[in-house]
Amino acid sequence: MIIWIASYPKSGNTWIRSILSAYLFSKDGKFSFKLLKNIDRFSSKNLLSASVKDSNYQSRVSKYWIPSQKTINQDKKIHFLKTHNALCTIDNNKFTDQFNTIAAIYIVRDPRNLITSLAHHYELSLEEAFNFLSNKRKIIFPQNFVKEDKSTNKPEDFNFLADWSDHYISWKNISFCPIKIIKYEDLMIDAESIFVSTLEFLSKFLKIKLDKKKINNALISTSFNKLSLMEKKEGFQEAIISSKTKKKIRFFNLGEKNDWNKLLDKKIIRKIESNFKNEMIELGYL
Repeated sequence: MIIWIASYPKSGNTWIRSILSAYLFSKDGKFSFKLLKNIDRFSSKNLLSASVKDSNYQSRVSKYWIPSQKTINQDKKIHFLKTHNALCTIDNNKFTDQFNTIAAIYIVRDPRNLITSLAHHYELSLEEAFNFLSNKRKIIFPQNFVKEDKSTNKPEDFNFLADWSDHYISWKNISFCPIKIIKYEDLMIDAESIFVSTLEFLSKFLKIKLDKKKINNALISTSFNKLSLMEKKEGFQEAIISSKTKKKIRFFNLGEKNDWNKLLDKKIIRKIESNFKNEMIELGYL
């Protein structure tokens, strides 16, 4: 059965995956990028490449969601999988269901800080990044999809997002399994208590022994500074290639320096707070 690590893009998914993989898949809790393969991106197996001109590509992608998960679950083991997909249904094809999913962890982030990370990652202006966040039909395509380069059209890169609010609501309201919602900001303030509570949540489905030294190692080795330095030395496979420079865009970019109070103008702040008001109030962002 699958345990999803789900989030809107640039909300802290990789950070949670890093801490979890360091703790669950190493002996001493010390992180390395190779451990992330244990919590890999969800991929629709045997998915046929679809042309951007093909109006049915959404159906062609979505119809493989459940069959792919059935294949993954054939071994009757617990599988951690990352996704940025909303918990949606396309042409009666559900993203997942109670027969394939046992639990979910959802990471949510204040959209006022999220927008600057999106702008950097996708090489967008802040206005373009706001349009990304507020697009109720937003889809992330594979790199080079528009160019129809089938060698790079990997199915795991199709993510049907919706806007920030609907994405959060879709996972929050999951009805067929338990979900743990983690606020990125809480993780920044007190990573240890949030991580321990996450392990306690996972202990309902896995045999997990709480080891204080291992927890400490996992948190230290996945600090922003450590991850940023590791990316500088080794590169990071999940970083995307700039369309402008043809070089990889730095994945671990600002960390604690990403402060919307200092980086956003009042116009963008007002637009974000107005557009996502209800969910921001619910989450304590307003």
